[in-house]
Amino acid sequence: MSLTKRISFRDDSSSTAPQTLDSGCLAVEDECGGCGESSDGEKPGLKRRVDLFSGIALIVGTMIGSGIFVSPTGLLERTGSVPYSLCVWGLCGVVSMLGALAYAELGTMITSSGAEYAYFMLAFGPFPAYMFSWVSTMIIKPSQLAIICLSFGEYVVEAFTDECPPSNTTLKLVGVVTVAVVTLVNCLSVRLATAGCGRSFQQMVLQHLDFYPLQKNMLKVPSIGALATAFYSGLWAYDGWNNLNYVTEEIINPKRNLPLSIIIAIPMVTVCYLLVNISYLSVMSPSEMLISDAVAITFGNRILGAFAFLMPLSVAVSTFGSANGTIFAAGRLCYVASREGHLVDVLSFVHKDVLTPAPALLFHALVAIVMIVSGDIESLIDFFPLPNRPNLPRPYKVPLAIPIIVLIMSIYLVLAPIVNDPRVEYIYSALFMAFGGFIYLPFVRYKLKLPFIDKLTQWSQLLFKIIPPGTMPDC
Repeated sequence: MSLTKRISFRDDSSSTAPQTLDSGCLAVEDECGGCGESSDGEKPGLKRRVDLFSGIALIVGTMIGSGIFVSPTGLLERTGSVPYSLCVWGLCGVVSMLGALAYAELGTMITSSGAEYAYFMLAFGPFPAYMFSWVSTMIIKPSQLAIICLSFGEYVVEAFTDECPPSNTTLKLVGVVTVAVVTLVNCLSVRLATAGCGRSFQQMVLQHLDFYPLQKNMLKVPSIGALATAFYSGLWAYDGWNNLNYVTEEIINPKRNLPLSIIIAIPMVTVCYLLVNISYLSVMSPSEMLISDAVAITFGNRILGAFAFLMPLSVAVSTFGSANGTIFAAGRLCYVASREGHLVDVLSFVHKDVLTPAPALLFHALVAIVMIVSGDIESLIDFFPLPNRPNLPRPYKVPLAIPIIVLIMSIYLVLAPIVNDPRVEYIYSALFMAFGGFIYLPFVRYKLKLPFIDKLTQWSQLLFKIIPPGTMPDC
């Protein structure tokens, strides 16, 4: 869609088209190593406002969410013993670190935001990139946000209820309000959003201080299939290690701050997770952990006594930070995919005053709210489950063995659960991907547009005060 068909807040004679992965961020770099000003001097839509501290806060705040308070039970059940469960927790941190190091090389080499989407676009072309954006934008990212916000609702309500369990409607209402709040924060300010991510680690450190003699346990060797599902439980808690790559265009000096943020943040989270699990096992026996619906709540009841209500509140704070970081990164993926023409144009617009990708954020929030209203945590979790470029500069490079190890682990983690426990949800996922491929040809490849899209775009510009990327409003 050309800019002449959109409502413009500036003189049309100086309008410029959005940058693409082929002609924008990969070709135009400033001294910080990313997208600078375009050739005609106009500034891009998103600004570089994520420094080293904000990068660390984004990774830590997104990773430390509801997973560490939910996953220990499932992981212990699947491994069958405390030593194996602690080993899996540590190995999950190692796998996340190896993957993040490989992503750090990609992020400093390919300076466009969007993480996997940008890498697929450059390495394999538009169709694989489109398929990734389709599945991530419509299912993966919104379902992650919905799960985290529902978990937040459960822990918040838990802190203020006595014996009567809260109704499902109450939990969903709190979840919807949480989605609305984190979306508003991200629409208003990038700095406010990244600052909100940094509270989770502080809460995690403060809420697990008491240790008792470690409980004894029996040693049981898990099967290969059980070990794979145990890794799924652990890696769910580590999810978010790649989120900084979704905002590469907004990182100050990404050649330095992107790998440094990863190297600092992920070991912090790994050590924290190991200490938290040791704390759980110091207070509860393995059998008690297996029958606990909420390990963190049981832990708090044991050590805090009358102040046990502080535990669900602390968990809620961590979960809120994770929700904030999740939508922060998800909005950038939607923004970049729309900028490349793989989603409707309006999702690549930015707010003309604060320069945040408000339409992309609102779209993710809307899909997440639909998921919250129509399902629960269990159903959402069930549904959720490069050619050689020698001429591209690599400010940061990892040994070839690291991506090979990550690739082998990824193949194992994909195939082992399917072989060990075939489920109908896998068929649903395949059908949804096939549907995305079906609409690619008419709407993306041949640029077919529905007649109401132009009017919807103009109406959205007036309502939300948004402009296409690369344009600036009149003074």
